[in-house]
Amino acid sequence: MSRRLRLETAHGWIGAYRSDPAIPPKGALVVVQEIFGLNRHIRGVVDRFADHGFIAMAPAMFDIVDEDVELGYDEAGVKRGRELAEKLGFDRAVDCVRAAAKQLESDAKVGVVGFCWGGTVAFLSNARLARPAVSYYGGRTVPFLGEKIEAPMLFHFGRNDPIISAEDVEEHQRRQSGAEFFVWDAGHGFNCDQRDDYRPDVAAEAMQRTLAFFERVLK
Repeated sequence: MSRRLRLETAHGWIGAYRSDPAIPPKGALVVVQEIFGLNRHIRGVVDRFADHGFIAMAPAMFDIVDEDVELGYDEAGVKRGRELAEKLGFDRAVDCVRAAAKQLESDAKVGVVGFCWGGTVAFLSNARLARPAVSYYGGRTVPFLGEKIEAPMLFHFGRNDPIISAEDVEEHQRRQSGAEFFVWDAGHGFNCDQRDDYRPDVAAEAMQRTLAFFERVLK
């Protein structure tokens, strides 16, 4: 069952999209968007996690600065998304995760999973909120690697990612040695079926690793 709802944060009310499984939940997940807003792809990710037995909720984080943002994966979408992400900032994004997790924690133990920009938010939610987290190709995490993880953490990267270099991946592995890592034969955004770099085979395998991780740490 999926529905839209309103979520109270420290910075005002924002929208959210929630999906609940048809079975007793294995856990609950805050799903953190890319720079393209709470778009069709992210709603599909939320539904997919529910199909696998997790309560999932994606906060519409950009509502704090501009309501109902849904951007495409073209040049204009990238430009606008970067502007909105910069305007929102990571501190307020983590506050949105905090609010969503607070709403979910009465139902199940809560983890965080994020994609691209949201992958960095997922990492920060681990370091600052002590939430188990999975980061998919978090392209802005390097400046924050001085912050240490406080809960189980899994990183997914693409070996051929033009945004995240091999050196950046190695820096993650060196400075966050307590985390788990998977480096896939793929580019950036391999999980997103709206991107040219989408790799359904890699996305499926990475999803299985992610599900196994959350099933273990959210027991």
